[in-house]
Amino acid sequence: MEQGIDARARILGRIRRGLRRGPLPDSLAAGLVARLRTHPRNLVPARGRTPPAERAARFAAELEKEHGTVARAASAAEIPGLIAAYLAQHNLPAALRVAPDPLLERLPWADRPMLKVAFGRAEPSDAVSVTSCFAAVAETGTMLMLSGPDHPTTLNILPDTHIVVLRTSRIVGAYEDAFDLIRAERGTAGATPTGTRFMPRNVMMITGPSRSADIEQTLELGAHGPRRVHVILLEDGTG
Repeated sequence: MEQGIDARARILGRIRRGLRRGPLPDSLAAGLVARLRTHPRNLVPARGRTPPAERAARFAAELEKEHGTVARAASAAEIPGLIAAYLAQHNLPAALRVAPDPLLERLPWADRPMLKVAFGRAEPSDAVSVTSCFAAVAETGTMLMLSGPDHPTTLNILPDTHIVVLRTSRIVGAYEDAFDLIRAERGTAGATPTGTRFMPRNVMMITGPSRSADIEQTLELGAHGPRRVHVILLEDGTG
């Protein structure tokens, strides 16, 4: 640990020398520390202040504007059937690479024996991934994916089709609310489904399929990631 601290100090020292300045004065350093501790919130537009009962509908509408699709599940038991129906509708393979998330591991996959389910990180050959979602933002239809043992980041990027299971209770109004959740649930030591609590190494924000219009202003889906993003909203009393 001391070696890591020394390396950090050396790197920051080189940056300061490159900028031709010394350490920050105590007054400025104190201001930075205070700002990091208080997390001041930015101005939140009206659509980011959607009441809880309306957030699922707002999220779905915003996601669909960005070429994502949405289905609803009244219970977790319905999810394997909804996934099988979606794959059949789009003529996709029935082989799934699933995040080792407790919610997904408990699903009754055996009820759909035609689905070939494997848990773990995605490989380049995987066509379809299934993950959960830490939280979603109704304001823009954006999902926040936190990296960790229960959610390898490759599942968000490599497969052409990304299926996301999202509890309606995890849909918040604005980005500020989502980051408040991260700090509250992952910022200090304590118990979680995986046994530890830690700030994630990576927070990926996803709003619909990957797309680009860099070439001749022609929209191309799947430019840097999945070409399909399908969200199953799991009703759990708030949406």
